Amino acid sequence: MLSQNRLRDHGIEIGVLQPGTLNAITDVPGVQVGHTTIIQGEDIRTGVTSILPHSGNIFQEKVPAAIYVGNGFGKLAGYTQVKELGNLETPIILTNTLSVPTAMNAVIGYTLHQPKNENVRSVNAIVGETNDGYLNDIRGRHVTEEHVLKAIENAKSGPVTEGNIGAGTGTICFGFKGGIGTSSRILPKKSGGYTVGVLVQTNFGGVLQVAGVEVGKKLGHYSNSFKYSPDGSCMMVVLTNAPLDSRNLERLAKRAMMGLSKTGGIASNGSGDYVIAVSTAEECRIPYQSENPIQTVPTLRNEAMTPLFLATIEATEEAILNSLFAGETIIGRDGHKIEALPKEKVLKMLKEAGKMK
Repeated sequence: MLSQNRLRDHGIEIGVLQPGTLNAITDVPGVQVGHTTIIQGEDIRTGVTSILPHSGNIFQEKVPAAIYVGNGFGKLAGYTQVKELGNLETPIILTNTLSVPTAMNAVIGYTLHQPKNENVRSVNAIVGETNDGYLNDIRGRHVTEEHVLKAIENAKSGPVTEGNIGAGTGTICFGFKGGIGTSSRILPKKSGGYTVGVLVQTNFGGVLQVAGVEVGKKLGHYSNSFKYSPDGSCMMVVLTNAPLDSRNLERLAKRAMMGLSKTGGIASNGSGDYVIAVSTAEECRIPYQSENPIQTVPTLRNEAMTPLFLATIEATEEAILNSLFAGETIIGRDGHKIEALPKEKVLKMLKEAGKMK
């Protein structure tokens, strides 16, 4: 059982679709998530989170993928090849801004050393980031390749730890402690019965809304010039077992930004808001090499996409809010302190608004 630090633990339900058993990205069959958390001394508050679309050799069994840029103030590595070829060939890694090159090196090494990859001479590592420099000594670049490899090694199915964990250790969301959050949705059988899972690394701002309640406004936690910087970033990873090609995965990824906006996020000038969308469907996997020059894979028709769009919007909104509900007060670099979301006040607002069951 997960502890009482998630939105639904308090009777708050986002949307109309049902979550999976875990209400996590790992409800998508075969998906694994791992973390490495780095807390050292008074100034180091950072980490790494890995997301594996399947447990096999991802380079040899590539998956259809797309990346959508909501606002491009960021350092997401690997974008252009995904855009060009429409597939992903490595685990997805999330970390802090200045550790992207280190994480890339680690992922490249990990891939080169996988069985059957002995002759591989090109690896497109996918590494996303947010800037945790307010709470973390980011200039010290304390993430090592070993930390990244450990996050991959730690990846497993089952419940996903949220909040101050992995790549979310030093992040801030709406001026409160953010972090890692996740959620999922299961489509009705008549819509295919597919699963959509979302994992987020929240480090952005705006005017917080929870289930449509203007929490940030009611708390006075904003102003015309903002009481905290609205800049930052949000990495959103959307995985589904629906058979989708890269074109419709990009359409799916766009909807995650709609989920972000429902939480009050504004994609500010200094925010890197990226969505990585992947189909894990086994029948859609792309072999690294094939003697057949023609590849035939099933893919959903355009008119079948709408339920998946709704699932992505709902799961993204709830994943972001789960990151806030799980976040814990933390003190980091130079004594900087970020408080957790004042849940008692927020829950009172939600109860008064009739949002709690």
